[in-house]
Amino acid sequence: MAIEPLIDAGTIARRVAELGEAITRDFEGHDVIIVPVLKGSYVFAADLARQIDLDVGVDFLAVRSYGDSQESSGVVQITSDLSHPIEGKHVILVEDIVDTGLTVSYLRQNLVTRHPASLKIAALLHKPSRTRVPVDIDYLGFTVEDVFIVGYGLDHAQKFRNLPYLAVVTDDDP
Repeated sequence: MAIEPLIDAGTIARRVAELGEAITRDFEGHDVIIVPVLKGSYVFAADLARQIDLDVGVDFLAVRSYGDSQESSGVVQITSDLSHPIEGKHVILVEDIVDTGLTVSYLRQNLVTRHPASLKIAALLHKPSRTRVPVDIDYLGFTVEDVFIVGYGLDHAQKFRNLPYLAVVTDDDP
């Protein structure tokens, strides 16, 4: 297995800054709560929060999706829920990657039942070729091909999360 750089750290930083500026404009005069979905989105969420020029609260969700290792079955279990109510609050769900759309769709439906003032989706990456359930992504970093990506919080067998850039995992030896 080898990895090939896909998106460098500088390009990521510039795009995250643009997303932070857009969120700041869209929610001017309001506080927001960002809800990173653990574990993959923690790096993106931390950088994004620092780029939002508003009062930003943070709460976390962790999920587990059942099915074979190649594809989500769409059955999602929340393994760690929010620690505070979101009723009447402006919430931004932060995901590392939206591929099939099944997990984000489930989480959106779940969070809507908690009556936030608004609910938006921010995703670092989107793989439209894998979409099974269309999801509106309000703040999107990058659209990518159907390749296995690591780095900037995304892992392969708990490795590579600490890379400051995004890379593609290949079967080739270096």
